[in-house]
Amino acid sequence: MNVYDFDNTIYDGESTLDLFFFYLRRQPRLLRNLPTVLSAFARYKRGEVTLEEMTDRYLPMVEKEILNVCDFENDPAVFWDAHMDKIKPLYRKLQREDDLIITASPDFTIEEICRRLGIRRYLTSVIDRETGKIERINARKNKTRFFFEQYGGETIDNFYTDSVENDLPLIEAARHAFVVKGEKIIQIK
Repeated sequence: MNVYDFDNTIYDGESTLDLFFFYLRRQPRLLRNLPTVLSAFARYKRGEVTLEEMTDRYLPMVEKEILNVCDFENDPAVFWDAHMDKIKPLYRKLQREDDLIITASPDFTIEEICRRLGIRRYLTSVIDRETGKIERINARKNKTRFFFEQYGGETIDNFYTDSVENDLPLIEAARHAFVVKGEKIIQIK
């Protein structure tokens, strides 16, 4: 099986950050959260934010707003209508029927893009659509844990990521691993 991180790997950018800006246009009051969001993303990409800090510091802010801004039924289609062009052409060249997307991005947006791309399997962060509570953060070491819980008997033939630091456990679990920078793919294992 091929396993792909999503953001900056097959998606050109950070889909969750793009989603924040999508909602910011609709809910300008979210502007007050912009400095915190940008700082948190930068620190996350540099590997400076622990899962515990995400859970304790940032998730309450997201959970507080999510039910006020999200239309889980309609927003994913509207979002992907505007962002579909950010799927990198390299993915279509590599795509296989047994692909798995593994990402920290939220389930309600990833479900829609996977449907559009014909991807049947994905592991995401999970949001309870009734309460707005984030039930699962699928980031860093959690990605590996959730992968083995769900697909423990399967082998990762090829793993693609943009971040060795954030995805090292999956790199170690894969037969082959690749870092994606733009449209360039570099084999690291």
